[in-house]
Order: sequence, then structure tokens, then C-alpha cells
Amino acid sequence: MNEDKKIRSNSQLLLAYSAPYFAYVFIASVFDKIVSVETSYLLRIIVVTGLLLWFKKWYFALSGPKRPFVSIIAGICTGFLGAFIWVLLINPFTQGQSDQTAWSDSAFILRLLSAGLLVPLLEEILMRGFLFRFALQWDKARKNREKEPLQTTLDHRSVNEVTPGEWSWMAIIVSTLAFTSGHHMQEWPAAIAYGVLMAWLYIIRKDLLSCIVAHAVTNISLALYVLNTGKWYLW
Repeated sequence: MNEDKKIRSNSQLLLAYSAPYFAYVFIASVFDKIVSVETSYLLRIIVVTGLLLWFKKWYFALSGPKRPFVSIIAGICTGFLGAFIWVLLINPFTQGQSDQTAWSDSAFILRLLSAGLLVPLLEEILMRGFLFRFALQWDKARKNREKEPLQTTLDHRSVNEVTPGEWSWMAIIVSTLAFTSGHHMQEWPAAIAYGVLMAWLYIIRKDLLSCIVAHAVTNISLALYVLNTGKWYLW
């Protein structure tokens, strides 16, 4: 990790870590209503990729102290487990939505590219990369009886300085709830379980690489499952 990353406080890093996520959400919320699905996904891919590249130098390394190859394998295995858990927990809450129509081929491919490559990066960078570490630092400041723990964490701490794999229950809870809030209500049980699973993987492997790989495998698995079963309401 270079020195330039260490000196940036969390208040300075907040935009870099959150902008790709909120740009994606903004485009999905606004442009889905006025342009075609294909155009909306193209916009998301172009804009969010640009933001990720622009802010790349502000992020801490995606790999950690453990072997990247093992993290990739662990991510693949956990990703398949995550897909199974997601389908298991979401099915009871989506049974009444079986009349949803299939996506066109072009829309499916663009969504697959977005969900399989882009979303894992932007969500893990924000959820486990920033919020998990920020909540950990805030929890420490609170336990150390800092006068203003939140302000201290914002202005005098940097998530880029957190030891990979370091954790607290508060970090798991905050990052999981934030992740869950980005999903529809019927997805909340699955999202909570998945958020805890990703937090566990981050703690065990001590890197974001494993989480990004797992998230990508889960999303791609879900897409292929939906395509083959016709259960479009699951995706």
C-alpha cells in the first residue's frame, strides 16, 4: 500500500468508494423509465467503469496477505454456495411473481455483463471495502470512549490503514444491513444471509478479491439458473 493512500481520511475517501455504487443506482432508477433496458445497462457499464478506473488509485489493494490463487478458488466455491442460499431463501417470497416475462437476448447479455463483472466490484468495494472497515474503526473509537467517535472516524481514520481481515460484530452488522438495503424487500432474508457470508469470506481470506470472485460467481450462476428454468422473477 503506498503512502498516498494512507494519508487520505475516510471523509476524503467516501466519494471514491461510494460514487460507482450510487451512479449505478441513479442510472437504474432514472434512466430505466425513459430509455430501453439495453441503453440503461450500456450507460451503467460505461459510466461506472469510468468511475472505477478514475478512483482506482484511491482504493486499497484487492488482494491480501494470503495467496491470490487460493482466494480465487475460495471465492468460486463460496459463490456457488451463495447462489444456492439465495435461491433457497428468496423462493418462498417470490412465488406470486411467476408471470414475469423473459428478457430479450441483448438485454440478458448486457445485464449478465453488468451483474457478473461490474456489480461485484462496485458493491464489494463499498460494502466490505469501505463500510465494513469504517464500522470497525467507528466501533473501536466508540469502545475507546472517544469524545466524538463518528467524527473521529471520518476525519482522523482511513479505511486504507485497516489490517486485512480485522473485524468486529458491528462491522458485520453495518455492512450486511447496508448491503440488504440495496435490495427489494422480498430479497431481504437472502441478502442478509449473503451479506454475512461475504463478511465471513473477507475475514477468512483477508482480502476483497475472494469476495469479488464469489459475488461474480453467484450473480452469473443466478443468471444461468434463471435462463434455464424460466424463473425470471428470481433475477
